[in-house]
Amino acid sequence: MKVVILAGGYATRLHPITLDKPKPLLKVANKPIVEHITDKLQGLEVVDEIFVVTNQKFYTHFLEWNNSYKSSKHIKIINDLTTSNEDRLGSIGDINFVIQQENLDDNLLIIGGDNLFKDDLHNFLQHFEQHGSSILVNDVQSIERAKLFGIVIRDENNKITEFIEKPENPSSTLSATLIYAIKKEHLSHIQGTIQQGLSDRAGDFIKHLSEQESVSALTLEGKWFDIGTLELLNEANEEYYNEN
Repeated sequence: MKVVILAGGYATRLHPITLDKPKPLLKVANKPIVEHITDKLQGLEVVDEIFVVTNQKFYTHFLEWNNSYKSSKHIKIINDLTTSNEDRLGSIGDINFVIQQENLDDNLLIIGGDNLFKDDLHNFLQHFEQHGSSILVNDVQSIERAKLFGIVIRDENNKITEFIEKPENPSSTLSATLIYAIKKEHLSHIQGTIQQGLSDRAGDFIKHLSEQESVSALTLEGKWFDIGTLELLNEANEEYYNEN
């Protein structure tokens, strides 16, 4: 299994602190966000390679981080060649970029470079082995917060029956994280999503895929943070500092 960590955004909502530093390299409890993620990948035997996809602006930042980070897995930094928020490829575009450039034909674990989560990933990958393409979901317990995410409706077998990206009136607070495990046979649906003119929001891929194939949703047991604002960054720092 290969891992793609999405770090190609420009984090404009976090300006000015992300003008000269990519969001995944911002520190939570004195550790870069991306490092919290890569630390969780070290003990996964099924994972043999990690790709971190970023942009031209922050490419050298990640190279420097990778040179100083001790990993038991091979990590490769991918430059998607974009230079600004205006010409960004988007999350789905970046996944497709890595697949094409690296000629990937493997099951894929996809993680947003700004997703912080407490859970161990072993259970999720066991779930993936049993149920096929899967995502992790989290109950954000707030209708207002749910408006910021993709909302998942699932049946009694955890199969996704509906996926609504950032609804104005959420019918549920069960939100999709950007933590996906995708069967290699389903990766062609990334192209299908892009052909629909959707390349920015990763959730649009899951919506498209779940309408064509069976996609399972497993609930996170621990806390999850999608670091999109300074408020959430501070909230994550408080949580992780208190834990330590």
